[in-house]
Amino acid sequence: MEEETPTLGKRKPVAETDATTQPSSEHQTSSKKRNLTPSCVHEVAVPTGYASTKDETAHGTLSDPVYNGEMAKRYNFELDPFQRVSVACLERNESVLVSAHTSAGKTAVAEYAIAMAFREKQRVIYTSPLKALSNQKYRELHQEFQDVGLMTGDVTLSPNASCLVMTTEILRGMLYRGSEILKEVAWVVFDEIHYMKDRERGVVWEESIIFLPPEIKMVFLSATMSNATEFAEWICHLHKQPCHVVYTDFRPTPLQHYVFPVGGSGLYLVVDENERFREDNFMKLQDSFSKQKVGEGNKSSNGKASGRIAKAGSAAGGSDIYKIVKMIMERKFQPVIVFSFSRRECEQHAMSMSKLDFNTQEEKEIVDQVFNNAILCLNEEDRSLPAIELMLPLLQRGVAVHHSGLLPVIKELVELLFQEGLVKALFATETFAMGLNMPAKTVVFTAVKKWDGDSHRYIGSGEYIQMSGRAGRRGKDDRGICIIMIDEKMEMNTLRDMVLGKPAPLVSTFRLSYYSILNLMSRAEGQITAEYVIRNSFHQFQYEKALPDIGLKVTKLEKEATMLDASGETDVAAYHTLKLEMVQLEKKMMSEITRPERVLYYLCTGRLIKVREGGTDWGWGVVVNVLKKPSAGSGMLPSRGAGYIVDTLLHCSPGPTESGSRPRPCPPRPGEKGEMHVVPVQLPLISAVSKIRISVPPDLRPLEARQSILLAVQELQNRFPEGLPKLNPVKDMKIEDPEIIDLVSQIEGLERKLHSHPLHKSEDVNQIKCFQRKAEVNHEIQQLKSKMRDSQLQKFRDELKNRSRVLKRLGHIDADGMVQLKGRAACLIDTGDELLVTELMFNGTFNDLDHHQVASLASCFIPVDKSNEQIHLRTELAKPLHQLQETARKIAEIQHECKLDIKVDEYVESTVRPYLMDVIYCWSKGASFADVIQMTDIFEGSIIRSARRLDEFLNQLRGAAQAVGEVKLEEKFAAACESLRRGIMFANSLYL
Repeated sequence: MEEETPTLGKRKPVAETDATTQPSSEHQTSSKKRNLTPSCVHEVAVPTGYASTKDETAHGTLSDPVYNGEMAKRYNFELDPFQRVSVACLERNESVLVSAHTSAGKTAVAEYAIAMAFREKQRVIYTSPLKALSNQKYRELHQEFQDVGLMTGDVTLSPNASCLVMTTEILRGMLYRGSEILKEVAWVVFDEIHYMKDRERGVVWEESIIFLPPEIKMVFLSATMSNATEFAEWICHLHKQPCHVVYTDFRPTPLQHYVFPVGGSGLYLVVDENERFREDNFMKLQDSFSKQKVGEGNKSSNGKASGRIAKAGSAAGGSDIYKIVKMIMERKFQPVIVFSFSRRECEQHAMSMSKLDFNTQEEKEIVDQVFNNAILCLNEEDRSLPAIELMLPLLQRGVAVHHSGLLPVIKELVELLFQEGLVKALFATETFAMGLNMPAKTVVFTAVKKWDGDSHRYIGSGEYIQMSGRAGRRGKDDRGICIIMIDEKMEMNTLRDMVLGKPAPLVSTFRLSYYSILNLMSRAEGQITAEYVIRNSFHQFQYEKALPDIGLKVTKLEKEATMLDASGETDVAAYHTLKLEMVQLEKKMMSEITRPERVLYYLCTGRLIKVREGGTDWGWGVVVNVLKKPSAGSGMLPSRGAGYIVDTLLHCSPGPTESGSRPRPCPPRPGEKGEMHVVPVQLPLISAVSKIRISVPPDLRPLEARQSILLAVQELQNRFPEGLPKLNPVKDMKIEDPEIIDLVSQIEGLERKLHSHPLHKSEDVNQIKCFQRKAEVNHEIQQLKSKMRDSQLQKFRDELKNRSRVLKRLGHIDADGMVQLKGRAACLIDTGDELLVTELMFNGTFNDLDHHQVASLASCFIPVDKSNEQIHLRTELAKPLHQLQETARKIAEIQHECKLDIKVDEYVESTVRPYLMDVIYCWSKGASFADVIQMTDIFEGSIIRSARRLDEFLNQLRGAAQAVGEVKLEEKFAAACESLRRGIMFANSLYL
């Protein structure tokens, strides 16, 4: 059956026509003249052949929705155009994606959907990506609607309420198990839908959307994203019903972006409130760095480094932050959020503010009162924890810290005080930019680079938009201020792209998990299979959408191929074939010659070698040095298993490189004046070794020394127009391998044929070029066609086959794909590795342990910050840990044998995380929180978060044991849960 493709109806931007506002023009600089028209764009994806049955007088049309009826909810402010259009789409009972900045007011749309469900006596589900956000949302919606419940992994309140707030994982679980609640649900609100690109959890959103029955309509709330339309088309394709997109990048409060050079003085306005990049100010900023460099020599010995700021931020960085915060307070630009990408740094910066006090005596008293009320939910002994006692003096002065490692009670307290205006300077990590709207007047970035697990990179425009969006409070500030601290020269385009770049697109991170496969296999109806989920995933939709573009490219190239008229084509073809054969043979020979044991002896300083990366010839270079490579992946060019790096002088593009990046080699072009630079090259990239060596100056730092080598290489190339003489593997390198001797004679035979070919010295260069281009075009056509054939679908099908093989090998399903007892247990576990933990349940590992050991061993399944401390476990924990690691190894080996791309050691290390075993064991046995935090360097908040997730995991294990009739195990898991649930670890959220 042919798939229907949705068509897209577009609508012009919707804008207020307000006679009092003036459109902004290029020459207007006054902030008053900024265009204050909050415009929005509305589009709708409609299935082919769909006809709307709505009354146009009340609801408008699909492409121009309006609502003229009685409103389900009244607002005490006038709705913005994007909110009005969204409400009109909701009243049409059609799904809508609202994509807007944090402060724009998306929540008003969600509230309207809830009010509509209440009006129609239907139920509504509000999903949020994080438990902490669910708690905050519950509080907010409960104040507005009363009839609201909450379901997260560790808390359930009023599960029969008309509006249920839950995490997306809970919704997916309900959909898998066919919960009765869903029969009464009319709307599902997906908040922060851009979380779908989260590598670990994005698939949960995708599966939930695929499983939702088409009669349930959806409201998607998202930060601005560049492919909102594509997402709506997927929803339309999936549920065969219209999906609207309402997009606005209007900011109620305009932003000004300043740069503060670290160690310098003063701010430079780089982007004004009309979103114009100020190049003049940027140039002044660059000059300030040059001046600083000169001045640094004079003042480096004054020795006034503040010892408090650890290695993450230099002493100067600390005092600079102090300067900025002080300046913000003097100019009345508070409240301010100072973003750091390290939790330790946040705390250090906050502690360095000891001389600043932002609260009046009256405010201090309110802070005391709120603080004392908040810690009433804790036991007497926990109230005197250092993490709590140290926070009060900061809070009294209007200073606070917010990051994921804080005690939950402190984190929530900080949020509440910040909302009440009692925290004036907040030092936070980027997680504060997610979720609830807590804006400030000013936002400061202490760095523009962050570590993302792989490398230090500049923050992307999407991340910058999210964090800078906290600046400017609607109705309170006429503009928001962003201050970016930079500690080195930055390319103008890098800064411009970061501040003014487009929001990131939403890209699917769909993957197959054993949990999903088993749940789909055990569903009675069977109409939704794993194959169905793959075929309908956003991932597959995005892939297939790109195919027409590839098709167009092929057509274009085929046209070019027919136009390339190469006369005397057979001659040229024969000549070209000879050259291609030659290249293939030389490549084969070089892969033999460049084996370290053969080539290293000849790679002495001064030897000329030719370097080639993929299809690019970097030309001849000169060997400077050879190093044994410390680890995979170093060197400028992709690692291909070479164990050595050859530092080579190569011709590079002229001009400055991006700060911190290496010079980029470039093939010398006629008349181009490049520079020689030392570039690390891996052995497999050497495409020829010459007989010639030249002398290399001892010091290569001066440019003249390197340029003298460039001239020497060019002189040699002029002297040998046929090409530099190469080392002969047999005669010069004395290699006696019969295969290489045969290769050498084949190459020499081809060389003779080439040299005697009439085209070898032909003047008709154009003719040859023309045919070469045709050959390239044909090659590209073949590649694109194979890409079109190689469907993503097939890759996922193969993976599904391999994963099913694993499930059969481990006994979760039988030969006919029927789910067995073990599989029924694994179906209920999505917090930890379901294969590994069911293996432990069925191989008896848990049977020999008491419930304290069970809790401790189960903690290895929970993701947690890595501890830097050496792990020394007591005997009663070391043995079960060893059993766990052995079982993990066995499962990894089975997956590897079933052709899954799994590295056994990596799997064991990433799945078994023993960092909290001791902590959980002692806590389970009754130790105090003050004692257990002494046992690890992991943040208190991270310990509590892991303990709560562990509780959820143990609960799932209890359910799994019950499902398969293991009564003793069920009791053991229940006792393990019970032993954790006490004190500060499970203190109630202040929001509940």
